[in-house]
Amino acid sequence: MHTKIFSATTIGVDAYSVEVEVDMAFGMINFFIVGLPDTAIKESRQRIQTALKNCGLRLPERKITVNLAPADLKKEGTTFDLPIAIGILQAAKLIEISAEFLQETLFLGELSLDGSIKPIKGALAIAYDAQKLGKKRIILPEHNAQEAAFIQNIEVYGVKHLVELVAFLRHEQPLSKTVPVFKTEEQAYEIDFSQVKGQENAKRALLIAAAGKHNILFIGSPGSGKTMLAQRLTTIMPAMTFDETLQASKIYSISGKLQGKPLVTQRPFRSPHHTISQAGLVGGGAFPQPGEISLAHQGILFLDELTEFQRGPLEALRQPLESKEVCIARAQQSITFPASFLLVAAFNPCPCGYYGDKKRECTCSAQQVKRYLEKLSGPLLDRVDLQIHVPTIEYDVIKEKKQTTSSADMKKQVDKVVALQQKRFGNTLINNATMNPDQIEQFCLLTDAAEQLIKRVFNQLHLSMRGYHKVLKVARTIADLDQKETIDVVHLQEALMYRSLDQYFERIQS
Repeated sequence: MHTKIFSATTIGVDAYSVEVEVDMAFGMINFFIVGLPDTAIKESRQRIQTALKNCGLRLPERKITVNLAPADLKKEGTTFDLPIAIGILQAAKLIEISAEFLQETLFLGELSLDGSIKPIKGALAIAYDAQKLGKKRIILPEHNAQEAAFIQNIEVYGVKHLVELVAFLRHEQPLSKTVPVFKTEEQAYEIDFSQVKGQENAKRALLIAAAGKHNILFIGSPGSGKTMLAQRLTTIMPAMTFDETLQASKIYSISGKLQGKPLVTQRPFRSPHHTISQAGLVGGGAFPQPGEISLAHQGILFLDELTEFQRGPLEALRQPLESKEVCIARAQQSITFPASFLLVAAFNPCPCGYYGDKKRECTCSAQQVKRYLEKLSGPLLDRVDLQIHVPTIEYDVIKEKKQTTSSADMKKQVDKVVALQQKRFGNTLINNATMNPDQIEQFCLLTDAAEQLIKRVFNQLHLSMRGYHKVLKVARTIADLDQKETIDVVHLQEALMYRSLDQYFERIQS
């Protein structure tokens, strides 16, 4: 007998329907799986047969052929264990499922040898696209049910064991729909900007970065506080909207990194080591998986010791920084992962770390410094909105007892600016840093004095068109912090101050 069960797989962050066709016929007893399966799917034969036996479901001695259609779509992982098992039971007439129910349902899950159903990757991404695939319900592991249940207009049934599912399909016992439980809890951070002594200029730059989602770069001697500052940026970032939560959670779902949580409710903070490969940073592999820049989607990507990264991975960041997505091309297909992250980078000014330091003398030659900075290309630096020098702290500053700016105070200012941007753009996914040229022309209105200033500076700083636009975007955020509709000279001057490292690099490399 022949039957057809519906399942799905993910490619990138999108779900694709897979028809699990099962045919049971007379002939030499065997079990075949065809349809471009990977090794994990081929090994499912042993898992499925043992699980069915241990659940007391005896199969007739027949030749079993399973086809995963479409045959030219690569399939991987253990998602198809459950639909194959249900297809075999249906073909053997051990269960009777109506054609309408089968047509409307996706089955997902990995089988353990005792019949228990183990969690899978990508449940949220599949549930997100279930309606697009023409389905109204999903049956999947109980462990994944909560993440899938947040998608509206889809019935989600979580099951623990194959015996439980078979009893439900035989109408012997009911199975409850999963109801999503979304807890909005205020994150309690152990770190706070009040713990940072001095560095008020750097704090101000991070405030601007968080408010407008501007990329930021720190340069300073070892121990000046670059990493400490970057780690505290999460404490002032605006809360994630539900759309942002779903976008980030889809990526973590297909990567298997939700760690038992239904959704990613806090903005990600990814800090890869400088030895990371290009595939690890931007994504890739035989079956392409998201890299660190996609795992940082809607959050922060912190690259410490920036000049120690290989040049290839750094240059690969250029396109995602502009387009907010990364396209991974393979011979058979191209996969796009979202990558809308806030880049925070930090590095020392030279190999010994003390070029320009007031306390210690630099021991590097001009050639060593130049070679050290060669990995940081002009086009990459042009994509960084804020470039900040972080000086070493004096002893008197450390021993000062006065209260410094706290994360709570900074976050209040950030939230006001974010609300202003949402009102301006009418879209929670657009901010000052992502304005297109038309929006820049519409919303970055300058006073006459500011217009004269940017005209003079454009040639003096050798600004590219991208650099010019970034100055205006930063100035727009600074004006928003002052609750001003028009960008004035003071806002533009501060924005230009954050381009000072352009001149620094020119001086070193000349």
